[in-house]
Formats: sequence, structure tokens, C-alpha cells
Amino acid sequence: MSVQIKELAFVFYPVTDVARARTFYEGLLGLKVGKQIEFGPGQWWIEYDIAGQALAISNAMPGKPASSLALEVVDLDAALAAAKAAGTPITLDVTEFPPCRMFIVKDPDGNEITLHQRKAGAGA
Repeated sequence: MSVQIKELAFVFYPVTDVARARTFYEGLLGLKVGKQIEFGPGQWWIEYDIAGQALAISNAMPGKPASSLALEVVDLDAALAAAKAAGTPITLDVTEFPPCRMFIVKDPDGNEITLHQRKAGAGA
């Protein structure tokens, strides 16, 4: 059994200063905001649309997040079952957010990859 990947969901970069990051990504690079969510006062998740792909930045992720790759899957529950059946290390169990669900696995070299599924009606 293997996971069915639909597309790249997003590439994620953690940021410490959202205003400074926005000046860089929106000002210097001219990127346009596709989606932004304020989880709490000053705690942001911002996605930039780059030719139909998303670059996400956030200062709202707990722990010590690193850059990561997120792949959109056809069926998150089936992907979780496949990962468990393969003995793949799961570093974050299924987590729910308003627009999506996701979990994180490690590849054989310890790189984390997020497997992600948008909820119906959540858009791209």
C-alpha cells in the first residue's frame, strides 16, 4: 500500500518577526497573500501563492519548527494507515485545523514531511 499524492500542498518557513518577514516576501519579492490566519494575537500563518503553489510562513508553530515540505494527499486516513503499515516514524499525529488535517512523518534520513489534506470547501 502506498500513499496517493495529489500535489505539493505548501513549503513552510518559520519566522520570528512577521512584520519583517512580510516586508521581505511582499515588498522585495512582490508575493501576493493567498491566505492568512491569525491564530491568536500576533500569531500568524500566511500563505503566498506562487504560480498555483503555496509558500507558508508562520510564527505560530509550537516547538522548534524547521523548513518543511507538505504534500497534499488524496485520503489522509489511508495515508496514515500506509505510513503505520510501513513502520514509518510519525513525529506528529493527525492534527486538525479549520482548513485542513495533517500529520508528519520522517524519511529514512530523518527529514520531516507533512502529509496534508484540505477539508471540503477550504479551497486551495
